[in-house]
Amino acid sequence: MAASLISSVGTWNQRQCAKLFAGFLLWSAAVLVLWSAGRLFEETGRWWAGGFVALQLFGAAQLLLPALRLQPAKRSRFFYLFWALALLLGIWLLHRPFPVPVWQPVLTIVQSAFLLGGATLVGATLGRYLQRLWEIIPVCLVMGMADFASWFGGPTAGFSEEIQTYYLAPEGPVPLVDMLLVKLAFPGPAGMAPVFGVSDWIMAAFFAVVARRYAINDNLLGASGRAGRYLPVSVGALFAAILLAQTSGHFVPALPLMALAVLCWFGVAFLRRHKS
Repeated sequence: MAASLISSVGTWNQRQCAKLFAGFLLWSAAVLVLWSAGRLFEETGRWWAGGFVALQLFGAAQLLLPALRLQPAKRSRFFYLFWALALLLGIWLLHRPFPVPVWQPVLTIVQSAFLLGGATLVGATLGRYLQRLWEIIPVCLVMGMADFASWFGGPTAGFSEEIQTYYLAPEGPVPLVDMLLVKLAFPGPAGMAPVFGVSDWIMAAFFAVVARRYAINDNLLGASGRAGRYLPVSVGALFAAILLAQTSGHFVPALPLMALAVLCWFGVAFLRRHKS
């Protein structure tokens, strides 16, 4: 069954998914090198931590490029249901504790790569269903307000406190929400630590796909969209939210900041297009 579903994807899309998979394997290897180098630090400042995060996010941003090249195709509900269940099963299996503790950091890196890869495909798929560019406005408003409300007095507030308590003093079972958090390498004793949720990367990929569909240059590094020269505004806003959280010492919801940045960027691009 899985083989028939894979073959139905099409040769071009299969190649892009293979590039995405290979890219995240390389990303995992690079993060492992950073994690190993970070263990050499005894004490680090926020600049070093920010630099580590910037490198890993920039590397992950390059892996959005294969998703942007995926060709749209009609799929059945069963197709999406099967791969959604497979993705959830993979997340659950990778979150199981490894019997050899010394390999746990490697498994954590693979978990993060799997989350980012799955989130990239989910975000790219959702981006295809935006019928008109102006529909990005209600999407951003609803998404931003929902995330802010959840952070202010909803489940996100409780989850963030639970995660912070666990990682400061790891006792008892790992919180269930931890399986949906992307961990990145930090210098010093922090090692691998949760930085943002899988929903943040889903929306980063979603905004990047929408920008590509409507010919909006969302690359903060210029017009070139080649590997090594691509940083979409959504990933830049995510990095800004992470930096704000690190400098303030408090959890900062990333989706409202991402929504605001994307709305402003798309709005300016739309006005420039209609003026010329």
